[in-house]
Amino acid sequence: MKVCIGSEFTTNPYGGGNLFIKNLAEYLLKMDHSVVYDLKDIDIDIILMINPLKNSEKSTLNNYDIDFYQKFINPESISVQRINECDERKNTDYVNKAIIKSNKNIDYTVYVSKWLQELYEKAGMQGQNSNVILAGANSEYFNIEGKNFWDKEREIRLVTHHWSDNWMKGFKTYKNIDKLLSDEFWNNKIIFTYIGNYPKNINFENTKLIKPLGEKTLAQELKRHDIYITASLNEPSGNHHIEAAQCGLPILYVNSGGVTEYCQDYGLEFSEGNIAEKLEYLINNYDLYKEKIIKYPLSANAMSEEFLKLFKDLVENKEQIIINRKKVGFLIVLLNKLSSLVNKYIFNLKRAIINLLR
Repeated sequence: MKVCIGSEFTTNPYGGGNLFIKNLAEYLLKMDHSVVYDLKDIDIDIILMINPLKNSEKSTLNNYDIDFYQKFINPESISVQRINECDERKNTDYVNKAIIKSNKNIDYTVYVSKWLQELYEKAGMQGQNSNVILAGANSEYFNIEGKNFWDKEREIRLVTHHWSDNWMKGFKTYKNIDKLLSDEFWNNKIIFTYIGNYPKNINFENTKLIKPLGEKTLAQELKRHDIYITASLNEPSGNHHIEAAQCGLPILYVNSGGVTEYCQDYGLEFSEGNIAEKLEYLINNYDLYKEKIIKYPLSANAMSEEFLKLFKDLVENKEQIIINRKKVGFLIVLLNKLSSLVNKYIFNLKRAIINLLR
């Protein structure tokens, strides 16, 4: 099977979306499938669109490219769109409309969380040809091998990390933890580390800051810590908390976006008003949450296996998919024709009324 993944990726630290492409591509190649990143080949079986937005710097194709390819190059190819973005994530006002528009002729849709799926379906996205595949991190690096769990003899090491410096990643909470550490009780109890990029106008006084790290080095650093915190708001999925969970860190998380679906059985929910209380509870019950987190099931392999199963199912049922695609196309043409006739009728009616009034 030949799969086109519609985005480039870099081996440098970049973000969760970049790692998804890298991990899926490596898995498909390992399973003896072909991977390309554009539509130059005429025998592509699956076209996976990652990001159709015009401002996406690494995207190699959009829905118009797919539409042209399926109509004029290879009608038997199947298109899949993975949706991992929304306006709610970064307080924008154009993303949802653009993604809904780009999805119009796509054969199948994959969401990274149930939360995101419901958000788009409420906005008008069709849901019959879609499902949720949860994300995962590379278990070659993000695992509990060599992890020294907290022995209760030293301070707790609390950590978080983000590639993005967007305020919605939870910087209000991270700044509040920084202030909390000004208290002698907490300063003697925990060490807080932030890894990654952060807003230029924020000033940390009691937080250890580390620049963005590559996968291998990041995993090693995470394993030096004991508890992970994510305060990211309206995150469709996120990769940061998955990486930490796979490294054996129980998670403090806010009930926002799709993050809850990834963390709810492997940590403790908190809010701005009870962060100190929840942190102390998790510390006092560390062994209980340690036993849960070492059984964390998500990984890049598990995610990629689900994608491969989906791709195989779609290819096996492509005849029916193509028939359905043609039916939808016919209905769209018919509706456009009817709309044109109605508009023409209204125009003529208006003109007749104006003539009568003269």
